[in-house]
Amino acid sequence: MSKVLFTASTYSHIVNFHRPYLAAFRQLGWTVEVACGGTPMEIPEAHRVVYIPFEKEMLSPRNMTAWRQLRRLMKEERYDLVSCHTSLASFFTRMAVRGLRNRPKVACVAHGYLFGEDTSAVKGMLLKGAERMAAPVTDLLMTMNHWDTQYAEAHQLGRQIVEVPGIGLDTGRLRPVSDEERAALRSEWGIAEGEILLLYAAEFSSRKSQQVLIRAMTRLPERVKLALPGQGALREACMALAAQLGVEERVLFPGQVQMAPWYGAADLAVSASRSEGLPFNIMEAMYCSLPVVASRVKGHTDLLEESGAGLLYPYGDWAACAGCIQELLQDPELADRMGERGRQAVEAYTLDRVQPMVIAQYGTLAPLGQPASAGSV
Repeated sequence: MSKVLFTASTYSHIVNFHRPYLAAFRQLGWTVEVACGGTPMEIPEAHRVVYIPFEKEMLSPRNMTAWRQLRRLMKEERYDLVSCHTSLASFFTRMAVRGLRNRPKVACVAHGYLFGEDTSAVKGMLLKGAERMAAPVTDLLMTMNHWDTQYAEAHQLGRQIVEVPGIGLDTGRLRPVSDEERAALRSEWGIAEGEILLLYAAEFSSRKSQQVLIRAMTRLPERVKLALPGQGALREACMALAAQLGVEERVLFPGQVQMAPWYGAADLAVSASRSEGLPFNIMEAMYCSLPVVASRVKGHTDLLEESGAGLLYPYGDWAACAGCIQELLQDPELADRMGERGRQAVEAYTLDRVQPMVIAQYGTLAPLGQPASAGSV
């Protein structure tokens, strides 16, 4: 029986993005294993899950322990295929593969390189160097946006380089909300009738740049409120900034929530990220017919520029961000048209369309076989 290993820095990444792919391999009769770190979570589609102590800081000694564990796992299990995800786990996974006899085929999915035009020289050198080191054992590299694809091709970061439309937006949970549900949700967050709700769901990190949106609120009318659901190291700093700027009553920090219904409660989706792969929060907003205002960075441009589903502003320019939001507030018909365009454009990124493409790419590395009967999996 063929055997595949999926790796990622965290359980949550696998749970949030890759369970359909684990299920697909299992249905094809493969033994499916996962190696990841972070807070343990249930992954029922996997035959086995191995905890690997990944740390966010690449030079952390624990990542050398992670490398050793991965290498031992590769030797013992003799996988036919390894699919690696998230930058840090992908690097150490591929380093574990290097030099192995009869090594597995390696597919790396670039969910968005963490370097770009705005990356510091030192960080850029480290991250780019890591990708070059891993390139010789990257049999298949799947990228998600044009910038990453062009960079990977120019620097030969994989033997095969293929751009895919993400890994597929699962639309099953993004059902429309009724007027009554919308009113109840907005009431829960204290959004009064006639007020405008901006929504940005993201981890509080320097890359996600929530402070840009908080500063933009100082240029926006009092009837505009901003919701920043999520957790992360910079959440308290963002709360302090909102208080310092006098907008704490209009910036909401609801913590970790199930996002699906909240798109139906919002009027506009916003993003301030420094870089992206192909962001799910923007695709989810588009699917729910929300117009979008986002930073002009890779990933955002791929989704919004040609589709006309939103407005883009220079990364970090909070005044320009506020200006884009004001433009949509003053022209509701334009906002509606952008929402409609987004809903149409995002169909190309849904799971039912994308998953067969991605599975077919895995099939270029190893024969996948035919779906197994329900009783044999």
